[in-house]
Amino acid sequence: MNDPKPVHLLSEASATKRRAVVEAARDLFVSQGVDRVSMDAVAAKAKVSKATVYGYFGDKQRLFRSILADATESLDIFANKVIDAHLGDDAGITTVARLEQALTSTAIDLGVTVVGSMEYAAVLALVAQRRWQDPDADDDLETGAVENAISERIAHFAGLGLLSVEDPRRAADHFFALTLLLAFNEQPNPLTVDSERLRRTMIDGAHAFVRAYGVG
Repeated sequence: MNDPKPVHLLSEASATKRRAVVEAARDLFVSQGVDRVSMDAVAAKAKVSKATVYGYFGDKQRLFRSILADATESLDIFANKVIDAHLGDDAGITTVARLEQALTSTAIDLGVTVVGSMEYAAVLALVAQRRWQDPDADDDLETGAVENAISERIAHFAGLGLLSVEDPRRAADHFFALTLLLAFNEQPNPLTVDSERLRRTMIDGAHAFVRAYGVG
C-alpha cells in the first residue's frame, strides 16, 4: 500500500510556495506599482522559479486578483469569527447597553486586525493605486460578506426591539463608516498605528451608532 504522507507534504510545500509568491508580489506591487513589476522580479523575491509563478497564476493580472481574493477570504473568516463571538445568538444580548458593549468589542477586534495589518493596508493601497491608474477598474477588496453578516445581526437585534432600523444594510454601512473606515482614514499606516487612539475611535463609533439606532 502506498504511503499517503508524501502527498500531504507536497501539498503543504505547494501551499507554502504559493503564499510566498503572493506575499512577494503584494510587496513589490505596492512599492513599485503593478505595471513596473515583472514576473521575474516576483519569482526572485519569492525564491521560486518563474515557471512556478506562471504555473500558479498564469499572468500578472491573475496574480493581482489572487492577492485581493486571498485578503478577502482571510478577512471573511476572521470577521465572521468575531461577529459570532460578540454578536451571535449565544451572546446573551437582551438590552441596548449590552448590545453597545458587544458592538464596541466587535469594532475593536476588527479594527486591531484590519487597520493594524500590513496585509490589508497593502491591499487597500493596491486598490487605490489601481483606481488612480484606471478609474473604471472594478478590482477591490470584497467586504460584502462581512457587511452582510453585520446587517443580518442588526436586523436580528431590530427584531428583538433593541434597534430601530428600516434598512439593515444601510445601517451596517453606517456602522463601518463610524468605526473601521474612520479609523483607517485617521491612521492609514499600520506601522504607526496608535492602539489607544484606535480603541477610542471604535468606542466612540459604536456609541454614535447606538445613539442613532438604539431604542430607548
